[in-house]
Amino acid sequence: MKMANWIDLSANQFSGGIPDSIGDMQNLQNLSLAHNRLEGSIPESIGKVSSLESLDLSHNFLSGSIPMSMENLRYLKYINLSFNNLSGEIPSKGPFTNCTAESFASNQALCGAQRFLVPPCPTISAHRSRTKRVHRTIFISLGVIIAVGALSFGFVYLRYRRKDKLPNGANLSLVAMPERISYFELLQATNGYNESNLLGAGSFGSVYRGTLGDGRAVAVKVFNLQMEGAFKSFDVECEVFRNLRHRNLTKVISSCSTPEFKALVLEFMPKGSLEKWLYSHNYFLDLMQRLDILIDVAGALQYLHCEYATPVIHCDLKPSNVLLDQDMVPHLSDFGLTKLLGEENSITYTETLATLGYLAPEYGLEGLVSAKCDIYSFGIMIIEVFTRTNPKSEMFSEKLSLKSWVANSIPDELAHVIDANLLKESDEYFGEKLSCIASIIKVALGCTMESPRERSSIQDVLVALKKIKLQYMSSQSSRKS
Repeated sequence: MKMANWIDLSANQFSGGIPDSIGDMQNLQNLSLAHNRLEGSIPESIGKVSSLESLDLSHNFLSGSIPMSMENLRYLKYINLSFNNLSGEIPSKGPFTNCTAESFASNQALCGAQRFLVPPCPTISAHRSRTKRVHRTIFISLGVIIAVGALSFGFVYLRYRRKDKLPNGANLSLVAMPERISYFELLQATNGYNESNLLGAGSFGSVYRGTLGDGRAVAVKVFNLQMEGAFKSFDVECEVFRNLRHRNLTKVISSCSTPEFKALVLEFMPKGSLEKWLYSHNYFLDLMQRLDILIDVAGALQYLHCEYATPVIHCDLKPSNVLLDQDMVPHLSDFGLTKLLGEENSITYTETLATLGYLAPEYGLEGLVSAKCDIYSFGIMIIEVFTRTNPKSEMFSEKLSLKSWVANSIPDELAHVIDANLLKESDEYFGEKLSCIASIIKVALGCTMESPRERSSIQDVLVALKKIKLQYMSSQSSRKS
């Protein structure tokens, strides 16, 4: 159950409490335990379920307070704790900033902000208030003393240890990384960058599999500094990976940077790329696996475009840049062409082109980059995932593209362009599968409109894909019952 990402146990007769071990479910995105007979308190450990997006515990007999740890659930969009026996203060930060009174209706003794239609929480007594002021004064005084001591030490250290400063050619990205791995360690880990360890090559370098001294398997991305733009690509990837955190983005372990050598040490993805799974005869992804992968990638794009302080545009979205871990969870990788938009900019310009076939028209013709460029590439990738046809295939020309080929097949010929391994007329659920895929292709075509203004937003795309998944699962369940 630790790997589950969608749990719906609503409308049963379950009793007892919610176990503390729920905090171990790091992949859980949607949880519904509504309309049961659950008792006890909401576990504090629920605040550790960092990927949680929807939580429904309504119509139970839960008591106690709402854990303040839930304020840390940055992806939580929907909360329903109504019709319980909860008491105490309603948290006001994090996901609770967008909640309405309906989320907490019909509880025993909740208090908090006026917008929740509950009474204000009791004020702290005068005695406790004075005690708190005394403590605050003491802490501030101690803080000032410690700060002065630290500054004094720092001054002396900088004055007498200037020789230990970083050399001018060193890259500051090394300081930001949690580990330091030397050039010689990487050389040993990859067996001298032996071709047998080569995982793939990209625009600015090659990626090798390596094994560190402690036994960890890693992927080492070595930048070809002879290539124009390689230095900039390395700096961009360091900047992006230093700050971004999401379960569907590749994790960087460290970097290694000298004037003559630059590399990133990445988490190794044992299942390889989505491209490998699509086109190799030894692998196969069923409909639900493909849809789950696309939903996760859309979630990563939503984080990049909307949930980070500075919008991040990937600029090179394609199956070879989607890597799969041991549990087939996708991780978006290769941020070498990424663009960071300023606070007041929703569009920027670039002279560096990404992979042909996935480029939005305005990107390929004018070098204009915006979030809608990623949307276009994602739409092409959706079509590729379900047709198992590369947009750069020789069958396409100036008059026929992957998008137009699929668009022209709707509605009567769609079954003939879908991956033959995925959809066969002899399939038991042929009708349900075709209907599900048709809905997905419709979403993809909404992403690939010629005009950026007419393309769907990533929020709408993510909602639509999740809805399609629920409808398909519901139809499968009804058929089996």
